[in-house]
Amino acid sequence: MRVGLEVHQQLATGKLFCACPVELVETTDATFSRRLRPSSGEEQRVDAATAFQASRHLLYRYESGPSNCLVESDEEPPRPLNEEALDVALTVALLLGSRPVDEVEVMRKIVVDGSNTTGFQRTALVAVGGALEVRGRRHEILSICLEEDAARKLGASGGEVAYRLDRLGIPLVEIATGPTITSGAEAREVAQEIGALLRATRRVRRGIGTIREDLNVSAEGGRRVEIKGVQELRLLGAYVDREEARQRLLLEVRDELARRGARVGGEVVDVGPALGDVAEGPLGTAVRAGGAVVALRLFGFDRLLGPRSGSEERLGRELADQAKAVGLGGVVHSDEGPAHGLTEAHVARLRERLGLGGQDAYVLVADRARPRALRAAEQVRLRAEAAIEGVPGETRDPLPEGRSRYSRPLPGRDRLYPETDVPPIVVGAERLARLRAALPERPAATLERLVRQHGLAAELAGQLVYGTDLERFEELVGRGHPAATVARLLIQELPAVPVVEGAPPFDPETAILDALLRAVEAGQFAKEGTGRVLAELARGAPTLDEAVRRTGLTAVRAGDLSELVERIVEGQLALVRERGEAAFSPLMGDVMRELRGRADGKEVAAELRRAIARHVRDAAS
Repeated sequence: MRVGLEVHQQLATGKLFCACPVELVETTDATFSRRLRPSSGEEQRVDAATAFQASRHLLYRYESGPSNCLVESDEEPPRPLNEEALDVALTVALLLGSRPVDEVEVMRKIVVDGSNTTGFQRTALVAVGGALEVRGRRHEILSICLEEDAARKLGASGGEVAYRLDRLGIPLVEIATGPTITSGAEAREVAQEIGALLRATRRVRRGIGTIREDLNVSAEGGRRVEIKGVQELRLLGAYVDREEARQRLLLEVRDELARRGARVGGEVVDVGPALGDVAEGPLGTAVRAGGAVVALRLFGFDRLLGPRSGSEERLGRELADQAKAVGLGGVVHSDEGPAHGLTEAHVARLRERLGLGGQDAYVLVADRARPRALRAAEQVRLRAEAAIEGVPGETRDPLPEGRSRYSRPLPGRDRLYPETDVPPIVVGAERLARLRAALPERPAATLERLVRQHGLAAELAGQLVYGTDLERFEELVGRGHPAATVARLLIQELPAVPVVEGAPPFDPETAILDALLRAVEAGQFAKEGTGRVLAELARGAPTLDEAVRRTGLTAVRAGDLSELVERIVEGQLALVRERGEAAFSPLMGDVMRELRGRADGKEVAAELRRAIARHVRDAAS
């Protein structure tokens, strides 16, 4: 298996071709709608992915807010490329040992899925070559580009897709590796290393959606498949491994189809009249609405569409995804048996009507709109023919828990042509010398420094360097808080805060974390109560003081602590006399449950040990 990564990271600069702010907003000042048409690239050919997207005939509605300008709505030409963003991209290139281009030329990449108001995305090659070493393995860097991010998709309904323009134009640096990765686990490690290097510049944005990975995967004997827009690093390996399993299944199916001499019927057959009495499911809905139910004949495909032993993937799902890509809910196929409103009698009638033999299969496509049903059937037919060849190259969308789904054909060079509205930028020796003189610390060096400077364990330091909280860690430590305490807060306690349904991910400002640490240090409440205070903040407590009040946390005075410990020990005197100092663990649990985070664990442990020792001495005397 071979895997290549494309990492896209938003930069914390202004937008790439205008002066608008880069914050996401929920305010809408105006809306407008457009339909986008495909155009040819520099070589006068229309890209296959572009043509496929245009065939869906969708309407795109855009929401513009107070922070958006006429450049973003494509009513004014773009401004010159953001020089600060270019500096960040060049810095990344130098860190990777890449070779910067002599002159940055902006290109137009044709995209008609509505994500850009222009019908294309502006992108520029910044550097080529270079390498990254991870666990002793060298991974080549193919290219580093600077491009504009897409508009933010809000949803789709009834042939209309809605976008908001706030994200459109945020600079993205794109790092593409060669196909040197050989497993899902390695893909995740390489992505972690690239992410840490990008964050080392201190000029990238944080948060969900600010970094995305595209995966290019091919199993031996298969073809390149791109899984586009993976946002969860923890699932990166799962996407790779599931894609490898999917391709291997398709190759097994290909070999069996070859043995059977399989072929796909060239024309669709209208079977609506034969299914007029189907009472339920998508077939019944289409029949009652006067729509179309058409069938494809797949000669030699019997028992190859459904689940196969040892795999969660199946060819039937591949065919259904083609129908979904043009707006249908899916398909019905013969390997499912009598289902979706079909009876044994319906199945027998269908097979006779289609002239199918024992090793043959069928696929039914139904929709209220006959043109859409026929378009979907054509896509399904093409995909079935591709199954005879093996693994088709395509672009897929990531789904939860590591699965992916067909999105569109693979794009190619036919979608590119020069941008004539943005002047090129010469990358001079003086600029590169200035950037080399200020290169940031590399992740490996940062890890060593954290261990040496703060006494952190190497594993803990690695979680900071390869996570997303290094900047906050260094800022909080710089404000005087103990490094170990800050690391525990960021790595253990913050991720453990319960998710509030319907609320965005909890990500408090650094100032809030600073105030929380100061409250613990001042004795306002014990550090054991930190998690409860964070949980109240996540639930909407407007201030830290209010969050503390809601938890009921108040620091326990020394005298009250001694009294509580003595009461619990006296209540378990039999245990103390029987086990002596070994009674500490069960009694410690009793004390901490009653205190509920109102006292420091070390102080509680010391007081409990004193009380146990005293009672053991009294019993001995």
